[in-house]
Amino acid sequence: MTGLDDKSQEILEIVKSEGVQFIDLQFTDVMGTTKSVTITPQGLEEALSRGIWFDGSSIQGFARIQESDMFLWPDPVTFRILPWTGNGVQSLRARIICDVYSPDGSPFEGDPRYALKRAIAHAEKLGFVYNTGPELEFFLFREDSSGATAAVPHDVGGYFDFSPGDEAQRVRSDIVDALQALRIHVEMSHHEVAIGQHEIDFRYGHALHSADNAVTFKYAVKGIAAKHGLVATFMPKPIFGVNGSGMHVHQSLVDAKTGENVFYDPDGEFNLSEVARQFVAGQLLHARALAGVVAPTVNSYKRLTPGYEAPVYVCWAQRNRSALIRIPRYSPGRESGTRAELRFPDPSCNPYLAFAVMLEAGLDGIERKLEPPASVSDDVYHWSAEDRAAKGVITLPSTLEEALDELAEDDVLKAALGEHIYDAYDRAKRAEWEDYRIRVTQWELERYLTTV
Repeated sequence: MTGLDDKSQEILEIVKSEGVQFIDLQFTDVMGTTKSVTITPQGLEEALSRGIWFDGSSIQGFARIQESDMFLWPDPVTFRILPWTGNGVQSLRARIICDVYSPDGSPFEGDPRYALKRAIAHAEKLGFVYNTGPELEFFLFREDSSGATAAVPHDVGGYFDFSPGDEAQRVRSDIVDALQALRIHVEMSHHEVAIGQHEIDFRYGHALHSADNAVTFKYAVKGIAAKHGLVATFMPKPIFGVNGSGMHVHQSLVDAKTGENVFYDPDGEFNLSEVARQFVAGQLLHARALAGVVAPTVNSYKRLTPGYEAPVYVCWAQRNRSALIRIPRYSPGRESGTRAELRFPDPSCNPYLAFAVMLEAGLDGIERKLEPPASVSDDVYHWSAEDRAAKGVITLPSTLEEALDELAEDDVLKAALGEHIYDAYDRAKRAEWEDYRIRVTQWELERYLTTV
């Protein structure tokens, strides 16, 4: 692993010409938290040619203390200058996303990015390239005079509301400018349903790049919000009684040789091919276990409740937003846009792990030639339990513990994560559930303190 390719040489030249003073070598832990080792330009050439050693024993889900040495290998195509730095207040910084390697030079099994790469390689063996387009929703809150986050949204707008002079529009515009500078192609930004809630969508593309962009998106939003004296949160349900924040993911498979969308069939229901139907069937089959990864927090299950546009029932449809998987309407001449939208992931997930298990669930449907159940055109929220049972429509888990129990029984998804990641993830998430389970909440005090 020595020598520099043309892209690495280009990075060295950019760092010199632009006056970059620090480079953050970034990766995520198993939970999806961005980690970083900072180097100066003097150490960049060696990092690009040989990697850089670090201690992984304190990283969530990484090595034990007796085997802590591992190293980061920068991916040159991910080099970006951070546009909110170098403004006279702080030094100009850049970042490079890294893969994590073990001391023997092999990819580290606990690296979430590597888990996604394994799933992508599986798809490529079958002749497919996996494309995704995540839509991340978030809230912006104010800080009070003490610097604490106040659970008060910074605006009173609603869905698609617009006023050219309002603060919400200015903040979103600054975020979009930063994302564009990071070469994340923004397609749409708008106010969401709840007050203080927003959505910014970026271009659909290869799953690995989409996951990289999702990670970058989250800390870019937080960084720009902070410049406005606001706090951005990707917590799925920060406010009781209003819509929570999801991360709907548009997905398709394309032919690895021709680049044609293999989900499209002009004669299929909703213009879907047999491969697309099998992919949908696989994700529906594994949906309850998928929840343990794509909706990974205690708070996620306070979003996944009827009445707030979040899907709860395991079914699929076109246009029907109560369905777990929605098939957007086909537009003539846009065959490449044929896709399946998975609607129950939320932005608290690790996008590398989420995309890995989503892909493997879909591929399982293709390899087993599964057929999805009949699509549902009705609003399932209005069905009775008897109606759902008669039509074979089951529900998602209602708690994190239930989702983890489902994941524990799903060999396909556990294999997608790999033994190292699954064991670390399961331990951490069950500890999270147990910590939540034994806490006494304000709701309990209000309900029981003086009445029992």
